[in-house]
Amino acid sequence: MALAVCNGATMQCSFGVAPSTLIVLPESQTLVSNQPMATIMDNKPIVNIPPFGMCNTMSNPAVAAATAAKLGVFTPAACVPVTSAPWVPGSPTVLVANKPALNNSSKLMCNWGGVIQILNPGQFQAQVP
Repeated sequence: MALAVCNGATMQCSFGVAPSTLIVLPESQTLVSNQPMATIMDNKPIVNIPPFGMCNTMSNPAVAAATAAKLGVFTPAACVPVTSAPWVPGSPTVLVANKPALNNSSKLMCNWGGVIQILNPGQFQAQVP
């Protein structure tokens, strides 16, 4: 059984060097462990998904530009995620404001090729199928 994800959950991008903390706005007014419960649509860069420190992939144009400026010496750049699709798969049977709930086994793809995953769901009481 997967755990429901809420505001304050810890995430990591496969190309980022530091974890980040999920921000869930209290729009749905659904709480888990006194925090707003996340949905698969809590996928907006900066609003929900803050940067992950520095990015380590040449598919990120900022990294490519920084590396080119250093005459080909690999140079990481700020890891600002670019996410356009929702988290997958989410919870198929638990809805929050008519959207599937986010669970700790869901993944989010960054347009630069990174995979964002939940390290800590922010709570350990509520389970979702």
